[in-house]
Order: sequence, then structure tokens, then C-alpha cells
Amino acid sequence: MSRPRLITPSERSKLDPFVVAAGDASPRDQRDLMERPFFSLAKAKRTAPILYEAGTTRVEVFAVPEHGMATIWDADVLIWAASQIVEAENLGLRTSRFLRFTPYQLLMAVGRETGSRDYKLLKGALTRLQSTVIRTTIRHGEHWRRHQFSWVNEWEECTTRDGRVEGMELVLPDWFYRGVIDRSLVLSIDSAYFRLTGGIERWLYRVARKHAGRQSNGWIFEIAHLHEKSGSLAKLADFAFDLRRIAARQSLPGYRLHIERNGRRELLRILPAKLSTGLVDIPVDGLGTSGVPLIGISGVAVSGLRECQSQLTLWPEKVISARNLESNRDSNFFIGRARNGEIVAGASNSSSDIAADPPCPPFIRKPGGAQ
Repeated sequence: MSRPRLITPSERSKLDPFVVAAGDASPRDQRDLMERPFFSLAKAKRTAPILYEAGTTRVEVFAVPEHGMATIWDADVLIWAASQIVEAENLGLRTSRFLRFTPYQLLMAVGRETGSRDYKLLKGALTRLQSTVIRTTIRHGEHWRRHQFSWVNEWEECTTRDGRVEGMELVLPDWFYRGVIDRSLVLSIDSAYFRLTGGIERWLYRVARKHAGRQSNGWIFEIAHLHEKSGSLAKLADFAFDLRRIAARQSLPGYRLHIERNGRRELLRILPAKLSTGLVDIPVDGLGTSGVPLIGISGVAVSGLRECQSQLTLWPEKVISARNLESNRDSNFFIGRARNGEIVAGASNSSSDIAADPPCPPFIRKPGGAQ
């Protein structure tokens, strides 16, 4: 006689839901995800792991052959979730790792279409986010050195009898959620980011926003170092060629790129242009910097409903400083100064290169009826 199978209760049963309501939220990104290789930069299925180490920081990303590694386009789901959580917190609302939302809300916010194909692609993205495994020492606590998790702990779609998706639920990992409710670990990004089509292009914008920020002098990277930070499977020569093409197009919103040479070393200079991004505490201006139409406005509508209890201690009341130098030192295992005094990040160890220095509740419907 077979033994009865034990059924593990869903994690959602232990969390109070954060119901995402209608309304725009200025896009925000989590700092740790912006500068380290957590995602595949190619649309083709990737199963080769990412192994990245810089100083005491280590990132390992593993994919299952069936689904492949989560891509930088899949990461739009995490950016959207972070944006909604920060917006709700700024409005004094309680949030949770357990989100309830409509697919229409998410797809519209990240600039996607809302046809049946796009809903199918969203479910594929959620599947890859759940099946990708990350191990990292970033933000390790006093008594542990490595954290293992997936980008989505679990997710579920709520459908009608005719198969129409009316809503979705997902649970974010604690590591990501803590990195979002800590105000110092979140940066606003330009909504034009979602219009970038290339994987390296998207990744490079996040690096630029994290490192160059609003610093008038910007930031300089050795291209070989950028190649290592990206986790790309492309050869260094091909990666450098892609960067030159991006610099020629000047397609990054809010930043100008310049390719320079210092002897045999090829460098990428990132300079801020007219930025539309502000502090996390205030809404991002709705005007894009690359000729895009108006996407959001200051003083946006409420983006969350209070339907949960406190999950974690909220962020301290402080704003993000204008400069990112301290966190940049932590993220670049080699930083020096060129002869003209500018900060350069690179992977070289040679001192000669640079001078040393439950059932689903009703969901909000799309105007017009169908989701």
C-alpha cells in the first residue's frame, strides 16, 4: 500500500499579498543586478553557467537545459516588480514579496504588446526566472557567505473556463526583495531603457547608470574588464566590436559613449548627458532623452493597495547620494587613475598599465473588457 504523499503548503499561504493596482510607477532597478553578470545577454537559449569573481564578490548562475538561463529581457519582470514596490513604499503603503497583478499591467509598463503571443512570452520569461539558480556572496550576512535562490520562487496564472488569463501571482526571493526595500540599493532608470533591443546594449545602459550616474566626469572602463563583467559568451574581439557599434549609434538614453585608447589598451568612456532619472524618493520625469514620447508624469497615481502586513523592516530614511564612488570601489576589483587623474576601472593587475592610486481574487480588468 502506497504511503500518502505529503503536500508542502505554498509559500503564498504564509505571506500577505501586495495587490498591484492600476497606475504608473517610475522604473527602478536594483543596483546589484545592474553591474554584475546575472543574466544571459542573448535571446538564444543559454545553458552554459556564468562564473564571475571579483575580490570577495562571487556570482554563479546556472540554467536547466529544458528552459535555459533567464535573459536580460526576462529581467524586465524584476524591474517592474521593483518599481511597483518602491512606488508603493514611497506612498506609505505596505508591500510584500507576494505580488498579485494582471499581465496587462506588467506588459504595458515595460513597453510590450498585449496580444496572446506576448502573454505566452511572459509565461516563458517567468519559467526561466524560476528555473535559473543563482549563488552569490553579495550582501552576505555575519554567519553565512553564500546565498542560493531563483529570481521567482513560484508563480501561478488565474484563468477563466475559456482559458483567458485574468491575473497572475508570483513570489519574489527574499534576497531580491530586501535589495529593493533598501533605498540605498535602488536606482531610477530611464523608461526608454525598455526600447533598447540589444542584450549588450541593455546591459551597458545599466552599467552606465550604476557607475557613471550623474557624475560630471562620468566613468572609464577598460573594455576587457567590461567583457568579464558582462558574462557574455562572445569573444572579446566580437564584444569590443559591439561596443564600438553602440558608441557609434549613441543609443543609450542619458549617456554619451566614447572609445579611447591608452597604448594597447582600449577604453570606453561613459559620460552623462541630459538625464531624465532622479532620486528614488521622487518620481522620474516623464520626458525621455532619446526622442521617445511621453511615458510617465510626475505625481503618478497610486500603484498599490494596502492588503498586507509588514514583511521586513523598511529602509532607513535617507536619500541616495549623487555619487556612486563607494559602491563602485566594491564592484570593481581593480580601480586606478590615469595620468590625467580620471578614474578608470579595469581587470589588469599590472601596475605599469595605470598608475597605482489562494484562489485568485478578482483582478483589475483592462478597459474594454478583455485582459
